[in-house]
Amino acid sequence: MTTRFSPLRRGLLALLVLCALPAWAHMGLPETSNVTLRREHPEHMLVGASFGAVISLDSGETWRWICPEGMEVGAWRPERYFWLQGGDILAATGSALVRSRDNGCTWAAHPFFQDTWVTSLAVHPTDEQRMFVSTGKPTSSNSLYRSHDGGETWEPLLPVSPAVRYSAIHLAPSEPSRLYASGQEAQEMFLSRSDDGGKNWTRLPQALSGFTRPYNLILMRVSESSPDRLWVQVSDQGFTYVLESQDGGATLTQLMKIADVLVGVEASADGNTVWAATPVYLYRTRQGEASVTLPRPEGNACATRVGDTLYACGSSWVHDWALARSRDEGNTWEPYFGLHTIQGAHLCPQGTPVQRTCPQRWPQLADLFGAPVPEIPGDTSPDAGTPEPLPESPPKKGCSTTAGWTSPSLLLLTLATLRRFRRRTSRSS
Repeated sequence: MTTRFSPLRRGLLALLVLCALPAWAHMGLPETSNVTLRREHPEHMLVGASFGAVISLDSGETWRWICPEGMEVGAWRPERYFWLQGGDILAATGSALVRSRDNGCTWAAHPFFQDTWVTSLAVHPTDEQRMFVSTGKPTSSNSLYRSHDGGETWEPLLPVSPAVRYSAIHLAPSEPSRLYASGQEAQEMFLSRSDDGGKNWTRLPQALSGFTRPYNLILMRVSESSPDRLWVQVSDQGFTYVLESQDGGATLTQLMKIADVLVGVEASADGNTVWAATPVYLYRTRQGEASVTLPRPEGNACATRVGDTLYACGSSWVHDWALARSRDEGNTWEPYFGLHTIQGAHLCPQGTPVQRTCPQRWPQLADLFGAPVPEIPGDTSPDAGTPEPLPESPPKKGCSTTAGWTSPSLLLLTLATLRRFRRRTSRSS
């Protein structure tokens, strides 16, 4: 049985977490980061996380962990997964293009992109054989690429060049022959648009004259209802701005100004409501209204809309849930799961990478979450040994590092103390 924190102890933990924000939110501690539902099979769900991924095959009734070692992605974490109708799972990690053909038990990187970084993946909304990626490794030859065979082979759509770095590529859902990409060449930041499925491209330089020292122009989303409406982010002087175009990327107007880095952007079906997620909060703006900070989630956020349902990442350390859904645009939330409800490592066939590597790593993470530790099949020894330490997360850009007795350090000590309390309470019950 898992004993939950009392309201007093949970309040203490939440207070410490809030005192540590935003520094704690950027430390890479266990949090969810994105959510994907399999096409035509919404009962299959995959949640990306700073500690690998969490998967459910039964509409969220049970959740299991896929460790990053089993995914063979190293310190890279995909910002988004695509779970295709046929069952394959693909993701651009920021380094590689990875794929699983067996529900997340075996992962492999595509060798075609081994010398560059895959920054973004786009999949045609009705024809899964048609895919697009962008690459953006400095000093390497980069381009936009297309596949006609479900990602097995790739061809460049533009001349490869080490002078250009592409940060993202997206299709217009309402008109899939319309493609957009964002990139940079020297000091010029630009959007590129294709109206014929990638055969021909028009570069749209963005002067961004209203900013002091703008950088990091990234295409975030294209409207579901209009191929001419899209949203980008740009950073300047410690703020992140969400900009909107309603003329196919020719001009951009400011929609939001946020004092944090941006995790993702989501929009309603008509494009008139936009959500922006940061590592701490979820913001919302409606057409004709000022943007607001939603009360929940807090401490961690992401947003994905499927139909009329908005899914959001949250922080189990602050408000108990790591994933929830809303049917009223984020006013109220129905929790899906918290980190303490993860049931163990993903159940995979014997000999697969996830089966070989994840079960023995789970007890250490479960101890932190207050989650159950199922017996590892085939392990009959009284002492299975000490699990290997969890890998350190890569440093996050834009976050300061501080030495000494910081709020995050105090938070870690509090987590350890609360875990010991939980063990004592469980033994006495």
